[in-house]
Amino acid sequence: MIKLICSDIDGTLLNTEREISRKTKIEFHKLKHKLPIILISSRMPSAMKHLQRELGIEKLPLVAYNGGLILVDNEVKQSTTLSFELVKEIIGLNKDSLHLSLFQKDKWYAPEQDQWTQREINNTKVNPEIKNNTEVLDLWEPLQTGAHKIMCMGDPSLINDFYTVLSNKFPNDLHLYRSKDTYIEIAPKQISKRSAIEFLISSEYKFEFSQVMSFGDNYNDIEMLQASGLGLAVGNAKEEVKAIADKIIGNAKKNGVAEFLSHYFKTQ
Repeated sequence: MIKLICSDIDGTLLNTEREISRKTKIEFHKLKHKLPIILISSRMPSAMKHLQRELGIEKLPLVAYNGGLILVDNEVKQSTTLSFELVKEIIGLNKDSLHLSLFQKDKWYAPEQDQWTQREINNTKVNPEIKNNTEVLDLWEPLQTGAHKIMCMGDPSLINDFYTVLSNKFPNDLHLYRSKDTYIEIAPKQISKRSAIEFLISSEYKFEFSQVMSFGDNYNDIEMLQASGLGLAVGNAKEEVKAIADKIIGNAKKNGVAEFLSHYFKTQ
């Protein structure tokens, strides 16, 4: 029996306007009293909380930064960051002046108000604090603060080169995830969406992974879908994600998750 639903956001729940459709809201509101529904994403918390409110699940746990930050009742239950020294080293390797946005808890520091910053604002509905990377390091150094995520954005060829540099230099320290050819999301190696769910089902719910239903579309969802009792790939998912999923459902832009939930739980 399914006792917990976990869903990715971008490419999975959102429509073409990067919003939650009316149908999706209706289905989530019907289910929220029956079982917990958890949003799990590479986004920062403030880029997720407004979606929680729309879905009526704002009192439920939230998993940000692909598992790097787990909140329960707005309290940090688990936090995993890239160390200050590692962040400093990564910034020092950025010889091509790629855009590096630094994220720490609910803070987003963008180096400048450029096209990449604006794209992220449009995608997430969150505004950053504009500080260049050196200014952020100066701010973080006294407490040796680390980053939950570094978002690297730029020309695809330069991104390829930087990806190679980072993967060769830090094979045991970094998880490098590319949602687009112009992006690298840089996170601690030890975290994942799967590890976050494992933490929650043991500490908060006492469920088994076989009782989890999960939805995703991209490479960082693969471990989560594989471990779940029912791992579901939306129709627009990467082929590698579809290949490991228990079932392929409708396209995210056509209410794929909502349609599946409606049928599965017979909420219509």
